Amino acid sequence: MFGSKKNDATPASNNKNSAPSSTSNALNSLVKGTKVEGTVSSESDIRIDGIIVGTLICKSKVIIGPTGAIEGDVQCENAVIEGRFEGNLKVNQLLTVKDSAEVHGDVNTNKLLVQSGATFNVTCRMGANKNKIGSAPVKKMNQENQNKQSFGQKATQKVG
Repeated sequence: MFGSKKNDATPASNNKNSAPSSTSNALNSLVKGTKVEGTVSSESDIRIDGIIVGTLICKSKVIIGPTGAIEGDVQCENAVIEGRFEGNLKVNQLLTVKDSAEVHGDVNTNKLLVQSGATFNVTCRMGANKNKIGSAPVKKMNQENQNKQSFGQKATQKVG
């Protein structure tokens, strides 16, 4: 009754309820009602339905669920935000902000998807630029601003 029969046992690879065998398929989870203060580091995907106050460093995907919240700094490859985030967010690839999300702070990402209905009040820098943040050539930016100003003046002259 309580014993294990070798004939009835199934190999772990065929058992759908077994834990993932490699970190690429693993998912860490911080459940609703749990609060962590400090630094959290993860090699695999992590889902936050609780609260983190501090720093989260993830070498994979960060998912902030609808009841989840992070206040602090996050560095990750990809992120999906459904809950709340406030702080500094650095996403190396794709940041997806769902319609239920509330995001405040500084964002640096390669690609961005913001759904209608989301609150997205941030300073955002985008692109695959490997330079340090804030190191954009000032000369080029000034020239672009002059071009925009002269375009506006020409348009005003033609219309007026």
